[in-house]
Amino acid sequence: MRTLLTLALICSTAFVFGCSSGSEQPKEAEAVAGGPSGQALVQDDESQPDILKVAGGSKDHTTLVAAIKAAGLENTLSNAGPFTVFAPTDAAFGKLPAGTVEDLVKPENIDKLSTILYHHVLTSAMDQSNFTNGQVVKMFDGSPVTMTIDGDGWKIDGAKIVGSVRASNGWVHVVDAVVVPK
Repeated sequence: MRTLLTLALICSTAFVFGCSSGSEQPKEAEAVAGGPSGQALVQDDESQPDILKVAGGSKDHTTLVAAIKAAGLENTLSNAGPFTVFAPTDAAFGKLPAGTVEDLVKPENIDKLSTILYHHVLTSAMDQSNFTNGQVVKMFDGSPVTMTIDGDGWKIDGAKIVGSVRASNGWVHVVDAVVVPK
């Protein structure tokens, strides 16, 4: 009987300490309390990475990822999709006039930033074989772009595609320029 009481005391103590509210709360508690939430926060080191994780894992796309976060689009690009993203490199953003990126990430310019980012997105998973030379494609922002496939390579409105990576929710095509809506 004494052993049974000791075991009950140990179990109840473990239960009390296990349920106490320590300083570390799980993400689910944060989400319920109004903190960060969404697909972008899912930790998964085993599955094929989604578009946001592909871009986030690239040392050449820090500006793009910062812009996506500034516009609040992390969950959009982490969801099932499918999407095709033409992802400008940091060097591509560097070709813009001085101060452009800094201006776009200001809270009052988030709509303009979102439009530019959406101009790099298709709502289907498409690799190069899905495009033809001279094909006009409507981007997610509603504006058209022209695809060029010739001896100089593959381009979207003049921005050269320099690489492609398959993601779990579509394709990331790396481009050497920011494609600005007309």
